[in-house]
Amino acid sequence: MGKSVSLHTLGCKLNYSETSTLAGKFHSNGFNLKEYGEASDIFVLNTCSVTDNADKECRQIIRSVLSRNPETYIIVTGCYAQLQPNEIAEIHGVDLVLGANEKFRLFDYVNGFEKKELSCVFTSPAEEITNLDYAYSSDVESRTRAFLKIQDGCDYNCSFCTIPLARGKSRSLPLNTVIENAKKILDLGYKEIVLTGVNTGDYTYQNGSPKINKLIDILYELEKLNIPRIRISSIEPNLLTDEIIELVSASDSFCNHFHIPLQSGDPETLKLMRRRYNRDFYAGLIHKLNNKIPQLGIGVDVIIGFPGETDERFWNTFRFLEELQVSYLHVFTYSERRNTYAVTLPGRVEMKDRKERSRILRELSNKKKMQFYARNTGIQQKVLFETAKEDDHIYGFTDNYIKVRAPHKPELENSIMEFEISGADTYRFAEGKIL
Repeated sequence: MGKSVSLHTLGCKLNYSETSTLAGKFHSNGFNLKEYGEASDIFVLNTCSVTDNADKECRQIIRSVLSRNPETYIIVTGCYAQLQPNEIAEIHGVDLVLGANEKFRLFDYVNGFEKKELSCVFTSPAEEITNLDYAYSSDVESRTRAFLKIQDGCDYNCSFCTIPLARGKSRSLPLNTVIENAKKILDLGYKEIVLTGVNTGDYTYQNGSPKINKLIDILYELEKLNIPRIRISSIEPNLLTDEIIELVSASDSFCNHFHIPLQSGDPETLKLMRRRYNRDFYAGLIHKLNNKIPQLGIGVDVIIGFPGETDERFWNTFRFLEELQVSYLHVFTYSERRNTYAVTLPGRVEMKDRKERSRILRELSNKKKMQFYARNTGIQQKVLFETAKEDDHIYGFTDNYIKVRAPHKPELENSIMEFEISGADTYRFAEGKIL
């Protein structure tokens, strides 16, 4: 009987894709894959480091796994491992720490998976990160959609972000590789593909050819595959071009849903964040999208508690978001990150104020969701139902990203059905009927 391995992911959809690739490498090397939480000979944790809480969660998970099984060989990789490898190595019981350049060559750095007294650390400087392994994975919750990696790294220099330090410069997979991976996903029976990357809209590939492939070229090629659903993950507002908007509007394959980071609705805060757009540009983009694509779902990232965020600047953000026709907010509480420009800025916001402002914006997000549900009431939608079911109900998502529920029937699982929303009593999901 071969050795067993379990893997766990923290953070973004891109991390989930990469963990799936690591699982595939273990499987091809004869290891038995186990679910996270099951006892295993080896445990791999793919980490996030977007906030201090993500770092803490990483440390807690490692200690929890070791408390249940002290002999487990612990491997830690991902953004936290790249940024603070020695901090992780100091956790008693960690055996191997791998940076961004090293994670997909895991078997080059270990032989036998036998625990030792000291951790081994292998990381490369950010400027030397060039690794770009393909990755695609299923959604761990629904098993109905797959995340397809097309790009990694980032050339932007937002003042609060450590991603360029953790993942290196922007680089993209060859277009033909992306298309071949999409075909593999279709062959596995998935109905929805979610394009992922650190900066998905920055996809750029040129390899000895005069033609430079951009994101729009991938979208055109994917549309030819007759994929039931293609969803574009988070895309920067300055990279959401008219050509992309036109294609999504006209296509039956692309979901009527965009997730567009804002980060702040205050003009001065946006400047300090070093974002590549201003408030007026963002507002204009949202209005254009809503005018072009009826019932469009729009998600927004926003950071509260950034240095210098006074009460006035916070309420500028609140009022700006309140007036925008968007569907939901992802609210992040600002967390000081080492080696970023933002930590040098004056005007630290007290933690109690950050928590209160976060609460206020999450309530606004719930209100936005309910308003979006109301705008969609009585409208026929296509819903991809998931395999997960609770209390005799099955849940799914419309293409504009409304979570709905219906009485469970086995034949609904991983099926796309016509559905009419009748309303909602909670912001968590909408009700309706299958047509």
